[in-house]
Amino acid sequence: MPAPYRHTTPVRPEAATGQVAAVYAQMERDFLLADGPLMSLSPAPAVLSATWALLREAELAGAAARTDKEAVAGAVSLANRCPFCTEAHALLAHGAGDHRLAEAARTGRAPEDAGQAALLAWAAATRTPGDQALARPPFPASLAPEFVGTVLVTHFINRMVTALLDEEALLPEALRHSVDERRTAALAVAKAARLTVVPGAGLTVLGGSPVPSPGGATPAWAGDGAIGPAYLALRAAASEGGGLLTDPARAAVLDALATWDGTHPPLGGDPVGPYLAGLAAPERPAARLALLTALAPYRLAEADVAAWRAVRPGADDGELTRLLAFGAFAAVERVAGWIGG
Repeated sequence: MPAPYRHTTPVRPEAATGQVAAVYAQMERDFLLADGPLMSLSPAPAVLSATWALLREAELAGAAARTDKEAVAGAVSLANRCPFCTEAHALLAHGAGDHRLAEAARTGRAPEDAGQAALLAWAAATRTPGDQALARPPFPASLAPEFVGTVLVTHFINRMVTALLDEEALLPEALRHSVDERRTAALAVAKAARLTVVPGAGLTVLGGSPVPSPGGATPAWAGDGAIGPAYLALRAAASEGGGLLTDPARAAVLDALATWDGTHPPLGGDPVGPYLAGLAAPERPAARLALLTALAPYRLAEADVAAWRAVRPGADDGELTRLLAFGAFAAVERVAGWIGG
């Protein structure tokens, strides 16, 4: 598979079957896009379908304004240092018609509207445990499933996209520097940004009955709709990646995240090595991939993947995708704890 995909070879739409084909078909109908960054998850169909289900039910469907949710996703992406996701959500916000909000979200500036400013501040603060913005969510409780779900699926996708795609190859230079270029490009996504998406259908691609929900009790923030089951399906799919780690390696990853305060690791040195020093040498490559995806996916290099493949010969792209998903979702669960109920 050529750029922008790296480390794995996604399933092309014309070759998709089964669960992957069902996801692609729904993406084409509800997002007007059957290929794109989420294709990078296709080697692990359960991860792909649950990610799409949560994205669809939280961000695309529901009662909250699509522009507000795209801006929230953009603010999270900016905080996570995911440039492609930041620009993609800005384009969708432009396409939905709110140009000022789109530009504020992509640059980290506060919008003139006080309500929108509070919303973006809350979204950005989801990387900062204890931030006062998290104590007073700027939306009614009835919309909490949509906004919290959007934030959490964005945290997950940011990490997976950064780990599995070459973001430089995805981003045209003009979009980074010209608001006129962004507004022009937004015309191509305007229809997708303004679609009416009926809640609930995302659960049909999960490959089984969504009730009872997999992965434990529905989180308090998720309410009674489809967002909770979609979140739990993603938890269950990501947890399969934990099975690719030894017990000590899995514990090392989770222990590191238990002390993580949301900050980005320093640029110098090894961002995760100290957490893994107590592991046996063959255990470290898998733990390193999972923890890099959680804490600094932009630091995940080809050499890291090669080291893992060297100790796990014959491992396929699905295993790698599930392993990275375990790390990404472990970070998501940490963020969910900061947001609270």
